Amino acid sequence: MTFITKSNKICKRMGVKIWIWNLSFLFILCGCTNSQTIKNVNAIGYSLGEPDKTIVLPYALREISGLAVIDSSTVACIQDEKGIVFIFDLGRGQITKEIYFSPDGDFEGICRVDNTLYALKSNGTIYKIVNFETSSFADKIELPAIREDDNEGLCFDRENQRLLIGPKRKSGKGPGLKKNHFIYGYDLKSEQPVAEPAYSIKTEDVAEFMDKDNPVKIKKGKKKKSLEPEITLSLSELAIHPVTGKLFLLSAEDHMLFVFDKDARVEYAEKLDPFLLNRPEGIAFFENGDMLISNESGNKYPSILRFNYRNR
Repeated sequence: MTFITKSNKICKRMGVKIWIWNLSFLFILCGCTNSQTIKNVNAIGYSLGEPDKTIVLPYALREISGLAVIDSSTVACIQDEKGIVFIFDLGRGQITKEIYFSPDGDFEGICRVDNTLYALKSNGTIYKIVNFETSSFADKIELPAIREDDNEGLCFDRENQRLLIGPKRKSGKGPGLKKNHFIYGYDLKSEQPVAEPAYSIKTEDVAEFMDKDNPVKIKKGKKKKSLEPEITLSLSELAIHPVTGKLFLLSAEDHMLFVFDKDARVEYAEKLDPFLLNRPEGIAFFENGDMLISNESGNKYPSILRFNYRNR
């Protein structure tokens, strides 16, 4: 079975003995997941503790680092070891095509704009594959301003016709900026980087939000008035919600999902279940709001989890 739909009944019907080391996989198959986050469905429209479908990926995508929706049943995936786009059929659970666009690796993000795919390398270089269905030729877009950062996030901001590029760590430099986490923009019309950061996320604001509204602990800094979150806010992927226009940000290191408004104010944060999402490295949306989160293998198997949008 390649994809799994939740059903506790399956667990009861399986009359075979399972070895201890394979029990975690069995529980995923059966959808016996932690349902403590169901109460948060109305906040963002998803029950992050209970995926509606789990799709097991082949070994070639064990290091999946990003995905982009192509149509209702197909996604483009990238893994950080090779310059290959894997076209994956969600229904059949198979790779249907491989697009070789670079001999190098270390790719961290991918997004689609009409018939063009953009792939992000960690050093800030973006590869542009036009007419990807028939071609594998890629142009390089160099972004010197962010070359020093470890870049992991890439998505399409349809409203502003730009790409958003997210470094993994805090990227603010200079007085008053050291605690800022910048998201950069690349304008698709002018084909030039946007001068000012598209988002400037203040980690102190996130810490205050977590302290007031969430069960995640906050540790105090050396100064009485400073707040330092236990979370690192190390970005692993980002995406713009197609219905609300809000920015969704994944932090694999923290096992966290954050939601920000258009002014970079945090509106929502939730701790992800590491049993379900041990290494969440990619996020993408269907036009109707249904969300996909990709999961690197780590000590488990690579997968894509689908969460249906319930605020329609």
